[in-house]
Amino acid sequence: MSPFARFFAFLCLCALGASHAAQQGSTSTTIFSCVDSQGRRHTSDRPIPECHRREQRLLNADGSLRSLMPPAMSPAERAEKEQLAQQAAQARAAQQNIARMERNLFMRYPTPEDHEKARAKALDDVRQSITISQRRLVTLAQERQVLNQEVAALAGKNQPLRLRQLINANEATTQAHQDLVQSQTEEIERLSSRFDAELAVLKKLWVQNSPETSGQASNPPPSSP
Repeated sequence: MSPFARFFAFLCLCALGASHAAQQGSTSTTIFSCVDSQGRRHTSDRPIPECHRREQRLLNADGSLRSLMPPAMSPAERAEKEQLAQQAAQARAAQQNIARMERNLFMRYPTPEDHEKARAKALDDVRQSITISQRRLVTLAQERQVLNQEVAALAGKNQPLRLRQLINANEATTQAHQDLVQSQTEEIERLSSRFDAELAVLKKLWVQNSPETSGQASNPPPSSP
């Protein structure tokens, strides 16, 4: 190749390189454009301070729209947005917790019979405890009658220490069993309310997970022609 040909080829390569660089620069250039609160249009190669609280258009070098930059938020707006985001996150967490509890409840009681058996057993255990305390209260009342007879036999004389101790022990034990009966009666009410609330949820879960419902969900009826 002659020197002239080599020089001409070199000029062509330089021209191609410059053209490619210009194209690259044009595609990477971003132009910010906006209209301020006074109605004046601004254009810049960086975010425009006059439009800090207004939407700014990000343009390509050829004027086409690349994206939009939203207005900057005030501290109060930012705090409100963060609060709303926190509330939404809490709502999602609560919903996930409900879904998890329902899933665990269904796994524990997959049929109505399972739930009814659990209710009967829990209530029976508490009722047996009440029955034992009530029987003990009858015995304590009988023992107190005997002690009262001893007190009456003394006819106003000083009560022996042994008698006073027996009376105090009888009263304390009687009060303890009365308190136990009361608390166990309240426990029956609490358990009944809990099982009723569970049953209301389980009824929906049993329907949703029944073979008929599952089959309809997986095999929707064909559409009419």
